[in-house]
Amino acid sequence: MTSSPAGRGRPRDERSGAAIIRAAAELVAEGGYAATSIGAVAARAGVGKDTVYRRWSGKPELVYEAVFTVADTAALPDTGTLEGDLTAVVQSLVDEFSAPAAAAALPGLLADFAATPELRATIRSRFLQPAKERLVAVFERAERRGETGADLPVDLVLDTLAGAVFFHLGVIGEQPAADLARRIARMIAKGVEVR
Repeated sequence: MTSSPAGRGRPRDERSGAAIIRAAAELVAEGGYAATSIGAVAARAGVGKDTVYRRWSGKPELVYEAVFTVADTAALPDTGTLEGDLTAVVQSLVDEFSAPAAAAALPGLLADFAATPELRATIRSRFLQPAKERLVAVFERAERRGETGADLPVDLVLDTLAGAVFFHLGVIGEQPAADLARRIARMIAKGVEVR
């Protein structure tokens, strides 16, 4: 019988990670981005600050993950049509951006992103790129069904979807109409369909 070498340090407790994420989202929703601190998050989660810093570089990265990655982990839609799949994707973004924590976090996060190029690079590589790669399956299915061509710029389409939701809800501050996701998805699907 052979044994595998022990890993370095203690293994991560996934319950601590979930508690930290939940605490960050709650604190941002309750008091705003500026009033949220790593110390307050750690205290609410029942962990030490070192536990938080082992997983996140600081408040912006933690708050981004706590508030703006719910849509990234939702089940990948497979409705049988590109428009239906995009409606589900956009609706998850609408729900995410409509949450109280999102409205409270967005101004502070945008300021931190503007001031810190390294933070933008981290968010792009750690969160945005994997989320986009995951959604490629939606467009691959659409191509197999003949709805889109092989030359579709998927990254640009995904940026357009997210950008429309971000601008409408995050910048303008509009309350989403019940059919917002469907309307955005329909415009995008019609714009990229094979003619």
